[in-house]
Amino acid sequence: MGIFDGLMGNASELKAEDVQKEMSEIITSNEVVKHAYKVIRDTFIFTNKRLILVDKQGMTGKKTEYLSIPYKSITNFSIETAGTFDLDAELKIWISGNSVPLQKKFNKATNIYAVQRVLAENILSS
Repeated sequence: MGIFDGLMGNASELKAEDVQKEMSEIITSNEVVKHAYKVIRDTFIFTNKRLILVDKQGMTGKKTEYLSIPYKSITNFSIETAGTFDLDAELKIWISGNSVPLQKKFNKATNIYAVQRVLAENILSS
């Protein structure tokens, strides 16, 4: 991921195996990381059980919030693909009890269709 993409809030894909090891204290014994994306210091993790949002806070990033969203709590979602002049793709997720969707931007190199496929597979199977 380039510095410009990071500053613009765009995400890049991480290796699932690396995230699985890194998140060993958060992830349950029967949980598997399928996909993970990084936006500057924050991480967007899809497991077979839930969506985990890791928010690094403060100047040093030592304080971290882990937001766990069970797939059954996601009511709907949408994707917007990158265009010719708009170089980023966007994912919006609506969570039950919240009227405002969670929004994440992904750089053009990220396959937004693969991201929505992972989300759809997990939501439809839960």
